[in-house]
Amino acid sequence: MSNLIRWEPAREMMTLHEAMDRLFDDAFTRPFNLTGNWSGPAIDMYQTDNEIVVKAALPGIKADEVQINVTGDVLTLKGEINHKEEVKEKTCHIREQRWGSFERSVMLPTEVIADKAKADFENGIITITLPKAEEARPKTITIKARFAGS
Repeated sequence: MSNLIRWEPAREMMTLHEAMDRLFDDAFTRPFNLTGNWSGPAIDMYQTDNEIVVKAALPGIKADEVQINVTGDVLTLKGEINHKEEVKEKTCHIREQRWGSFERSVMLPTEVIADKAKADFENGIITITLPKAEEARPKTITIKARFAGS
């Protein structure tokens, strides 16, 4: 014997709250602009005690085609990926690869020494290592213990 479940159309519809949540999540987590064009690479950023590391995925681009700037506490990546048309007479079924110019800026979580930054490019991933400013690094404080009677 099978169980019947009552269909409730209101339960099937997305609430306005859920729709707004999805809209803001998509808008602030995906590197696309409002026109649907590619606006910048996907990045990962983390920090250690002494440095901030930013990794950006840039498949199909050469290292000399990327410009990296640090202005204050903002890191900016700029570049352009040129589209190379392979076949003139074709029917596209899926076109997800992006090309064109891009610019992606991120706020750095702490002050850095931009003059000592390094950038490595390997297998389409650029890794930018930014040493933290001395005043932003954690300090270790030595505790002097005193014994009673000394």
